[in-house]
Amino acid sequence: RKIEKFLILYNYPATKFGRVVAGDPRLVLDMRRGRELRAGMIARVEAFMDQYAQEIDARLEAAA
Repeated sequence: RKIEKFLILYNYPATKFGRVVAGDPRLVLDMRRGRELRAGMIARVEAFMDQYAQEIDARLEAAA
């Protein structure tokens, strides 16, 4: 899944991810157990991951 790859790539804690994206620290843990997300939540998750990746990339470019 995209979320698992994101968590590994950015060393982002699963509970923090859920809390920031959805106000639910169990979001990722529940998804690992089969929870399915609705379209609106999928859009929020993807938007967060895209924005976070862009911010990290910008920081890395500025530091280079």
